[in-house]
Amino acid sequence: MTKSFTKSAAVTAAVGATVLLLSACGGQQDPGASGDSSGTSGAVVADGSSTVAPLSEAAADQFRDVEPGINVTVATSGTGGGFQSFCAGETDISNASRVIAEDEVAACEEAGIEFTEIVVANDGLSVVINPENDWATELTLEQLQTIWGPDAEGEITNWNQVDPAFPDQPITLFGAGTDSGTFDYFTDAVNGEEGAIRTDYSPSEDDNITVQGVGGDIGAIGFLGLSYAEENPDAMVAVAVDGVLPSTETVQDGTYTPLGRELYIYVNNASYTDKPQVAAFVDFSIENSAEIAEAALFVPLTEEQITTAQDELASLG
Repeated sequence: MTKSFTKSAAVTAAVGATVLLLSACGGQQDPGASGDSSGTSGAVVADGSSTVAPLSEAAADQFRDVEPGINVTVATSGTGGGFQSFCAGETDISNASRVIAEDEVAACEEAGIEFTEIVVANDGLSVVINPENDWATELTLEQLQTIWGPDAEGEITNWNQVDPAFPDQPITLFGAGTDSGTFDYFTDAVNGEEGAIRTDYSPSEDDNITVQGVGGDIGAIGFLGLSYAEENPDAMVAVAVDGVLPSTETVQDGTYTPLGRELYIYVNNASYTDKPQVAAFVDFSIENSAEIAEAALFVPLTEEQITTAQDELASLG
């Protein structure tokens, strides 16, 4: 199994397994050099993380200007759901907001699916509150554990239980569902174990549900990718964690810890080598990663990350 590392991110996610059909371009050419199509055609099928999907959608949108004969299909069944389809050979690309798990690797191996892991963007997993909340704009990691830990279930129900200086205001909680890589990352980073979290919150694989929930309740708190917080300033604001706000600078320099992260696509090696349209789209996504990340409101790759991704793909021949 070939592995390499890349990061990817998203702007707006579709609900459930809603599929967005995007005409996209395919070819390993500089999109700024020429608007001519190479004549490549066919389909590219991607599924997985709702966080990464908007990045893939932005890539497809730019790609179709170069190669209108290629259709890129992006679905959002969550990171876990995406890996199920990917390891069953149903997709060319699996979008993921976490690294593939051992049992998922085993499923791919059993099915004979070899893959390459590529980091396509960087992201800051944001803790968000309602814009009218003026008391919890800065929280410590310990306070996040108090709010979100398994022991908080049915016990921590008011903001004044988190800090006596906070008002008597009920807490409502929103966040990613269990099929989401954001869920795995958040629970591990905050509570020290994947899946360790109180269950009396409103989970969803669609981050827009968290946007709506937090935006509609002054006592709400949620967690999702940085791009959603930046795209919805009227509905939510990001919290500083241990004094550090999530931003391009703090994610890239590593100071937004432990909630800064890399985002990934997993590429089926056979799809990349045997389907020119898949190779064209993936190569385009890396070569134009800065513009795509900007369009999708994600933190772009560093030069070192771009080189690593290109080297991994070049090794596939």
